[in-house]
Amino acid sequence: MNNGNVKIVGAGPGEKDLITVKGLKAIRKANAILYDALVNTDLLKEARSDAQLIYVGKRAGAHSSTQDEINLLLLQSALSHENVVRLKGGDPFIFGRGQEEIEYLKNFGVDVEVIPGISSVTALPALQKIPLTRRGIAESFWVMTGTTSYGTLSEDIKLGVKSSATLVVLMGIGKMAQIADLLIEEGKANVPIMVIQNGSLSDEKIVIGSARSIVDDMKVKKIGTPGIIVIGEVVSLHPEFILEKCESWINQ
Repeated sequence: MNNGNVKIVGAGPGEKDLITVKGLKAIRKANAILYDALVNTDLLKEARSDAQLIYVGKRAGAHSSTQDEINLLLLQSALSHENVVRLKGGDPFIFGRGQEEIEYLKNFGVDVEVIPGISSVTALPALQKIPLTRRGIAESFWVMTGTTSYGTLSEDIKLGVKSSATLVVLMGIGKMAQIADLLIEEGKANVPIMVIQNGSLSDEKIVIGSARSIVDDMKVKKIGTPGIIVIGEVVSLHPEFILEKCESWINQ
């Protein structure tokens, strides 16, 4: 029995052209595409004219499909359309619940392929010319969620602020004040922080500050979701940060 196939595709961090070649080919061949809120909808223009496009996005504070509903829609689409793409922002295996969808579909004999995506974790700092690791500055980087499924601050953040590693926090914009407080308590009031909203897109916003100033800086620039937070000394390598230092020295 042919129960169809689903390709779980990472759409990249936002800009249309940052999807992989293989992911774009899958979109162009799909009979149905189930796509998330963070997917650049320009990618849907690459789909066949007769492809069914199904929005299953999840956004904070807005009505969204539950994971159970998405799983069922994926199964129904696989059975009725055979060749299905599940299009997810970034990479489907980094806070993307891709593995959960695979497990569900496998229970019904649906073939599943994963096409990885470029993650905002590495891409957005790189686009800002910030390395997550640098000799003599940071030997590693940690990737973590700022908000658990219960809506609370992740315990991993409390461990991360004690480390010298670069911290990349997803889904943490609403927890920035708590994160800043933890850094200050750890004696890191001056650690550089960069927050990127809508990274790689035309309406991208960036703010650079320190644990002491970042919450006020975000208010001034009206930073909201979706966004990522980068914490660590590598942020001081950002051209804007370096320029501010030079201007400070000149004015002294």
